[in-house]
Amino acid sequence: MTSNAPGLPIARGAGVLRHQQIAFLAMAGFFVLAPLVVYPVFLMKVMCFALFACAFNLLIGYVGLLSFGHAMFFGMAGYATAHSAKVWGFTPELAILFGTASACVLGVLAGLLAIRRQGIYFAMITLALAQMVFFFCLQAPFTGGEDGIQAVPRGKLFGLIDLTNVWAMYALVFAIFIGGFLLIYRIVHSPFGQVLKAIRENESRAVSLGYHVDRYKLLAFVLSATLAGLAGGTKSLVFQLASLTDVHWTMSGEVVLMTLVGGLGTIFGPVVGAAVIITMQNYLAQLGAWVTVVQGVIFVVCVLAFRRGIIGEIGHAIRKPL
Repeated sequence: MTSNAPGLPIARGAGVLRHQQIAFLAMAGFFVLAPLVVYPVFLMKVMCFALFACAFNLLIGYVGLLSFGHAMFFGMAGYATAHSAKVWGFTPELAILFGTASACVLGVLAGLLAIRRQGIYFAMITLALAQMVFFFCLQAPFTGGEDGIQAVPRGKLFGLIDLTNVWAMYALVFAIFIGGFLLIYRIVHSPFGQVLKAIRENESRAVSLGYHVDRYKLLAFVLSATLAGLAGGTKSLVFQLASLTDVHWTMSGEVVLMTLVGGLGTIFGPVVGAAVIITMQNYLAQLGAWVTVVQGVIFVVCVLAFRRGIIGEIGHAIRKPL
């Protein structure tokens, strides 16, 4: 059968969709069953960072914009959630919504300043804005400075479900992660997502077709920032802590690594990448100063052996015979 056979594109699309459905069920099944054998708090951390990486991938993988400042949305939402829950007495759902809304507003402000630039200039502007947010969090009285906001109460979800119960908290994090993941999936596969891909591939052509490219990029930036904030706000409740670590530039670097290791521009790649990085951080910590050396070796191996990322290579291998 030749490449232009009428049934081939349909068969190819159906095959990809089937593989994605199987992968989603496998991912959901893993997070449902894994707490039976793995520490639930560790899995909640993986899900929070997986959502963060997916939000970042929405921007770099489907629009082609590299942000070096995504930690400002992740960390600032964590501070907003923690402060509103501890000081203002917000219920957990309202605290997370407030943190997410704060990240959305910050995303609009940062996007209006950065979105008209491209390439390294866009990356440097986001990094500069993130550093400004970091020093603000360091000096602002409500953040607790270097101590952060500690002992954040988890409270009762909708006034009924006590989130001090680890299984209740796990169910909430799982629901937020799956909801955020499905939202990103829907965005990517919508007409809006197709325009984003067109902008990534050839921005000049998208402009010539009449699309308001800056509006699309700004909306994608704000969506990415909002979902990153959702992940950050949820994490602050899981660990009952909001600290400078989450808003530091190194956090922006970590989410870049998660996306690259898992597979840039893939749906499931950031989830796998986050799981790999968080697992390394947790289980290699006993090596002390050597942990960075071991991580460096692993990253080099991943780059050489999986140039498309782990999921990118798997997806490429699956599509070869189609």
